[in-house]
Formats: sequence, structure tokens, C-alpha cells
Amino acid sequence: MGLSIDAVLAASPVMAVVTIFDAATAPALVSALHRGGVATIEITLRTPVALEAIRRVVGEVEGALVGAGTVLTPGDLEAAANAGAAFAVSPGSTTMLLEAGRNGPLPYLPAIATASEIMRGLDHGYRAFKVFPASAMGGVEAIRAFAGPFPTVTFCPTGGVTPDTAGDYLALGNVACVGGSWLTPADLVRAEDWAGIEALARKARSPELVRIIANTG
Repeated sequence: MGLSIDAVLAASPVMAVVTIFDAATAPALVSALHRGGVATIEITLRTPVALEAIRRVVGEVEGALVGAGTVLTPGDLEAAANAGAAFAVSPGSTTMLLEAGRNGPLPYLPAIATASEIMRGLDHGYRAFKVFPASAMGGVEAIRAFAGPFPTVTFCPTGGVTPDTAGDYLALGNVACVGGSWLTPADLVRAEDWAGIEALARKARSPELVRIIANTG
């Protein structure tokens, strides 16, 4: 496992969270994100074609850092690795998944929503977590509060993050990046409007967000 989860989170201030319904279009969609400057893409395992989409993207899009999201079981970790994913992300964490992630084939980012879940992750050797659903569990103020008791922990807030709130999260010293599904809205994906998606990616890599992440890094 050459790549670390810290390196994954540092690759881009915004990680695109993408659900694919047509594997054939996945390379074009990811290429648009990559051209727009979003280097890290999480393809969720929420559809039957997700693993095939990862395979196609890995084989056809050079330079993109593509991982698997919505990983629920150790078997999902293995399947994601076999498809060529560079990292894995889950919407929560179980003891079995935490143990498998520590010894598995991919850098793994478990998710938390409470202090107790952070403590359980720390017990298993993790220092980086997805926060999900970020806005519903308290947003910026909740993550700011985690910095007191958990000063060595870094987060990737996902769930309800918007272009208007992304900068507020990134301004926190304990946030490495944010996850955003707004980069690939369903109407643009259905229309195969790759130029529109590239434009959204460019906005996500705006000088303001880049400056925020640089000043807090």
C-alpha cells in the first residue's frame, strides 16, 4: 500500500463524490473533473455498474486519483482493490471494517458522526476520518469542536457540503478536504454536459479555496 490516506486527502481541496449509472460515460465524466482541476474522485458503490466504472476510469483516465465510496464490508474493500481503486471510503465504520481497513489493500477512510466513533477509530489506529453527514450532524461548528479533544485528528466533511459552505469547512485547521456531490449534478450527467461539469470543477478549485487550504495546511 504505497499511497497513504493523508496523501489522498491532500491531493485536492474538494473530493468529487460521484454516483455512476452508465459505466461507459464514467471516463468522460472523470476526465471533465480532472481537466477542471479536481484530482480526487470517489465513485460510490451504490449502483451495479460502479466497479466497472472504476475499472474503465483507471484504464482510460491518466492522472486521476479514483477511489471507491460507500464501502460497507471487507468484501467491498477487496472488490474495490481488484477494480483498481486507489483508496476506499465508507459512510460509517464497524469493528470488522476498521480491522479490515488497517490490514487491507487500500488506504481506507472510515466515517464518523460522534466523538465515541472517533475514539473507536483512534483505538484501531486511524487518525483521519470522513465526517458524514456533515451538515446534518452539526456542520462547521461540530467539526471545530472536535479539535479540542482530538487535536491530532483530521477530517473530510461530506454530506450537505455546498459551494457556499466549502470554504467555511476548509478554513478549519482540522479539515484536510471536503467531499462534494454538487460537482456532478444529475441533470448535467444525464445530458453528458462534460463542459458544464468541468466548469463546476474549476470553480471548486477557485483561488479562494486553494488559498484557504494553503493557509491552514
